Amino acid sequence: MRNIKLTIEYDGKDFDGWQKQPNKLNIQGEIERAIEELTGEKVELIASGRTDAGVHALGQVANFKTSSNFPTEKFPIAINSKLKKLIRIKEAEEVDERFHSRYNCKKKTYRYIINNSKQGTAIYRSLEYFMPVKLDVEAMKKAIKYFEGEHDFKAFKASGTSSKSSVRKIYKTKITEENERIIIELTGNGFLYNMVRIIVGTLVDVGMGKIKPEEIEDIINSGDRKRAGKTLPAHALYLVQVKY
Repeated sequence: MRNIKLTIEYDGKDFDGWQKQPNKLNIQGEIERAIEELTGEKVELIASGRTDAGVHALGQVANFKTSSNFPTEKFPIAINSKLKKLIRIKEAEEVDERFHSRYNCKKKTYRYIINNSKQGTAIYRSLEYFMPVKLDVEAMKKAIKYFEGEHDFKAFKASGTSSKSSVRKIYKTKITEENERIIIELTGNGFLYNMVRIIVGTLVDVGMGKIKPEEIEDIINSGDRKRAGKTLPAHALYLVQVKY
């Protein structure tokens, strides 16, 4: 039995998320179907984590076990030929049989893109969040640093979160500006349901002057979801990279 690791890119806008669900278009199910067509085997594709409906990925990682002798290096082009163009297998490699995409994951990086121009964009409207109010990016840069380190992120999780603990560690944060776009990146050991989108919603409140940067520490410590910002839309969020 071989263990195959895939690196996957997808445009999430037409999908009901990663996870396989009956009667809903999902990324996991589409890739499993393509693999079955190639190998004749029903496989279970295990991802580093489940992205929500509408979320994109530049570097999602998933693995599956197979008895097939299909050449590893040919999996990407072969699977892609059976998929919608909204999903691309970027790379395939054979890994140790004990490798598990979710349990062995050490770090994940997410990116959120805000279009902060006056008129927004027609072309990229489904790939970034339009915010016509000019944001104070320097204040946002001060605020985001308070999220670094290990914290209980109870104030930054959606009510449907199934995780027992809301303690997570954020290793690195970054905000950059590029052509009237604000690009926010967070690297951590894991993220709660909607956590990144709530953190960015809170940073937008900072950028609008509703919250002072130094208030972030108190909001984290309070554990009160009502004190954090709103959950921003999924379509501007990207899973950029998974590290093992």
